[in-house]
Amino acid sequence: MAERRPRLANLRPGALGLPDASDKALKGLAGRLGHDFADLNLLKLALTHSSARAVEAADDDNERLEFLGDRVLGLAVAELLTSRFPEAREGELARWFNHLVRAQTCAEIAQGWDLGRYLVMSSGEAGSGGRRKMTILANACEAVLGALHCDGGYGVAAKIVQRDWAPHLSELDVAAADAKSVLQEWVQGQKLPLPRYVETGRSGPDHAPEFTAEVQIKGLDPERGKGPSKRAAEQAAALAVLIREGVWDSVEP
Repeated sequence: MAERRPRLANLRPGALGLPDASDKALKGLAGRLGHDFADLNLLKLALTHSSARAVEAADDDNERLEFLGDRVLGLAVAELLTSRFPEAREGELARWFNHLVRAQTCAEIAQGWDLGRYLVMSSGEAGSGGRRKMTILANACEAVLGALHCDGGYGVAAKIVQRDWAPHLSELDVAAADAKSVLQEWVQGQKLPLPRYVETGRSGPDHAPEFTAEVQIKGLDPERGKGPSKRAAEQAAALAVLIREGVWDSVEP
């Protein structure tokens, strides 16, 4: 069965905030994304905010593509994490996943693509700062992924996710539970020396390194952990001790 594509935006002037939505501009954006669209109207639709449809300046908007792109992003990020961190536990992966697919991260990606410049929206929405709103940018980011999937297939969209979300792996320690603090409190309660953390390895490319850290506590066996930053690796090592010693029953505190 042939894939049903979303209806294409048929833009009409009059009530629109002025976007840079010419074919030449959109081809420039496509080049920045790294995909030569066979159907440039898909990209145009991905950049059409619902406010343009509300003022009858467009026949359709990007909400269906956003819905599709959200699913594409989720699968691609899940693949990125499980491939990058084969020893990570499900709880760690879930926390990191939520950090990478959240609106703030998607909006930052959209800013890197300069999507605000191309968004088609009502003049009222544009006048209220719509091109800089986090939710609008995040939704447009997902819609663009949906357009990439429709035009080039999942592999095209996933490759762009792998490329542009990978630099955000260095932020993942902020999404992890603070196992180090819990471990320090626990060892003090057990009258044990404070934990000592040692970096024991680093691998992977510069833009997406993987660190290995070992936590050493006199009187206990050491544990190792891996993560996208030194702090994340230390957190993972501390988490391993907490689980082994029965302080935490699982990866969740």
